Amino acid sequence: MINDFGRVLTAMITPFNKDMAVDYNVARKLARHLAQSGSDGLVVCGTTGESPTLTKEEKVELFRVVVEEVGGQAVVIAGTGGNNTAASIELTQAAEKVGVDGVMTVCPYYNKPSQEGLYEHFKAIASCTHLPVMLYNIPGRTGVNMLPATVLRLSETPNIIAIKEAAGSLDQVSELRRTLPDGFAVYSGDDSFTLPMLALGAKGVVSVAAHIIGPQLNKMVDAFTTGNTTLATQMHMQLFPIFKGLFITTNPVPVKAAMNLAGWQAGPPRLPLVEATAAEKEEVKRILTELKLI
Repeated sequence: MINDFGRVLTAMITPFNKDMAVDYNVARKLARHLAQSGSDGLVVCGTTGESPTLTKEEKVELFRVVVEEVGGQAVVIAGTGGNNTAASIELTQAAEKVGVDGVMTVCPYYNKPSQEGLYEHFKAIASCTHLPVMLYNIPGRTGVNMLPATVLRLSETPNIIAIKEAAGSLDQVSELRRTLPDGFAVYSGDDSFTLPMLALGAKGVVSVAAHIIGPQLNKMVDAFTTGNTTLATQMHMQLFPIFKGLFITTNPVPVKAAMNLAGWQAGPPRLPLVEATAAEKEEVKRILTELKLI
């Protein structure tokens, strides 16, 4: 079992063709591109990958083709979380069979479980697999905030080794880092929080922006970890417009627009998400142009 997912992980989009079917060939090419441009690992079928609108079969095939394409070059983390514990267990076991390196499991959405319910949910998933598990806390999407005390309890499970924290609270990050064991990795779930969270002891970021600025993001994280905080801050300020610009509407709508502008056949999002408006596309184009990314 690996115990280090790396520092810069990309939450990979799921490309669709004009018929709204998953384009596995583009997914392969994108995985290879990301692995060669600053990403230590890829999270496949997370929120950015539109997991709620993918079938189990589509997810497993995406896991398979990405492992086949970049396995051994980049860590492949399967998004297997959901709001049905039994279904999450089934998908986790299927992901393990196709050879992923780890899984990421989001807090159950809509159900609004208690802290005890969250604990039992994640413990049940971790106990069904030998893979390392990354927890994912994003209350803005799920309606429930997993508290640091619950994460601390879960950290006692040997194969739960990390959390993607996207509650938007640096106080919560401080409490996580203050109480969790040193070996337990905390990742930023928001690109714009990467540098502040690194300063609080986070390991790295699960990034959306790395689709477009993987090398620059990797350089920023490396600058901070090697002690060049001045350069890291300069890069954060330079990249801040794209950090925010990719969230001017619901993720992954802006990043798909950005990837299409950059020449990738990302396709539109699946319903109930819709394509970026003309004004939103123009804003994304303006940011990419100003940063000389297109």
